[in-house]
Amino acid sequence: MGYELAGVEYLSQRKGGSLLCIYIDHADGIAMGDCVKVSHQVSGVLDVEDPIHETYRLEVSSLGLDRPLFTKEDFDRFTGSRVNIKLCVKLQGRRRFEGFLNGTLDDDVLVTVDDENFILPLEQIDEARLVSEL
Repeated sequence: MGYELAGVEYLSQRKGGSLLCIYIDHADGIAMGDCVKVSHQVSGVLDVEDPIHETYRLEVSSLGLDRPLFTKEDFDRFTGSRVNIKLCVKLQGRRRFEGFLNGTLDDDVLVTVDDENFILPLEQIDEARLVSEL
């Protein structure tokens, strides 16, 4: 459809089923109508293929100001930006890191938090988002 699939999140929620969130992007930006078009198409495919066998909501969204980071390329693209990263497991006694992104090295993400440098394995990142500067 001419949109970039920027990422997908599947979030289990206690009430009302789970949430399947699809993030799209486009060089010209994303408007509400774009999200509606993609949602309609994806919903049709999901109804036919039925890959999720529990109650869920589908949400199609732009990346927004607090855009999620999914790939190594995302982390490199936003080097120098403020980020909030949550790991799957603790590293040096903590799971959350909010600081400045210093890019990547091999399969690791480099981040500085309060003048301390951390090397975070990309495969252990549960969630990463830019911190809005507004």
